[in-house]
Amino acid sequence: MRKDPDGAFILGLRVLPFHANGRGNAHGGLLMTLCDIALGYRTTASVSPRPFLTTANVTTDFAGSAKVGDWIEAHVDVQKVGRTLAFANCYVVCEGRRIVHASGIFSVQKAERAG
Repeated sequence: MRKDPDGAFILGLRVLPFHANGRGNAHGGLLMTLCDIALGYRTTASVSPRPFLTTANVTTDFAGSAKVGDWIEAHVDVQKVGRTLAFANCYVVCEGRRIVHASGIFSVQKAERAG
C-alpha cells in the first residue's frame, strides 16, 4: 500500500505463481477481488465518520492482463457517498497500462458508536 499525490492510498500486489491461471496471467478472480477490496477500503476512508459498507454490486471489465512477476495497483476514484448508497470506480494498472476497470456500488450503514 502507498499514497498517491492527493493522499489517498493505493493498494497493490506482486503477481505470484499461485495468483495465475494456466497461461501465466493474473487470474480474473484475483483482479476482481483486488478491485472489490480497494473500492470498499478507499470509499469508506473518504468520509468521516467512516461508514460500514457492504458490496451491492461490482462490475468488472478486463482490458489487458498482468503476468507472474508484474506489480499491479488499484487506483480508486470515489464518486459519491450518500446516506444509503456509495459509488466508486477502480482502475488496476500494470506498467502504466490500465488492465481492469471496475465500478462498485455499496450499501451504506451508519458507523457503530464506540462504548
